[in-house]
Amino acid sequence: MATISPLRRRMIEDMSIRNLCPATQESYIRAVAKFSVYFGRSPARLGLEEVRRYQVHLVSEGIAWATLNQTVCALRFFYGVTLGLTDLPELISYARKSRKLPVVLSRQEVVRFLEAVPALKSRIALTTAYATGLRLSEVVALQVRDIDSERMLIRVERGKGGKQRQVMLSEQLLKILRAYWVRTRSRGWLFPGRDPRRPITRKMLSAACQAACEAAGLSKHVTVHTLRHSFATHLLESGTELRIIQVLLGHNHLSTTALYTQVAANILATTASPLDRLELNVISPA
Repeated sequence: MATISPLRRRMIEDMSIRNLCPATQESYIRAVAKFSVYFGRSPARLGLEEVRRYQVHLVSEGIAWATLNQTVCALRFFYGVTLGLTDLPELISYARKSRKLPVVLSRQEVVRFLEAVPALKSRIALTTAYATGLRLSEVVALQVRDIDSERMLIRVERGKGGKQRQVMLSEQLLKILRAYWVRTRSRGWLFPGRDPRRPITRKMLSAACQAACEAAGLSKHVTVHTLRHSFATHLLESGTELRIIQVLLGHNHLSTTALYTQVAANILATTASPLDRLELNVISPA
């Protein structure tokens, strides 16, 4: 424990740490001190190899993802600022938050859910979300002019990050949207709110999701994003290439889209194990 007091003194004397709020200062000092105590040496005498071993130790202890990255921040600050080893911090990697598998509805559950949405406008908006894989913000921002029936495409003018893209317009969705338009004669926004100058609110669609989920008797928690997950998974199960799904969803990285391969049930079930290719007898005759 003799190394803690000199360490604290050295970090506090560092002018850079004084620019941090007191709570962050204390958090950084405590994290570096624990690192020092773990190895029983001053952290100034420890290097990248010890940092990585310490990270493995923390993970094995079941430390929370956020706490682990707080420790990484402290060590990067200590080596890069306090010790002035400017090349070392970039080599101390942050932990990536583990991804949970998305909730996906079966095709039968999608039918039950959409037919249970109480209001027509919300029902058509959520049907559009499933048919196109659009995000909640993208659905509410659709305008009538975005529907390109000649090319059978829907223009997404206000995608995530301000990006534009196009998604497919299915024959069935086009029929549904035309019937909806005949009844509502919407102008401007495809799904206008109570004030026709503004689109339907995200809150209203989210509430419609909750009501439909209860009415359909679904045990799964359904949001508009659940419909997006279901869209992607059902396309994958139907044989659509992952790269095409990536473009339709507007993902920057294929690795994000690849998550759906873990929930595409029929792909997992019909994928042959390499064991099936072996002529093997592992059970000896009785």
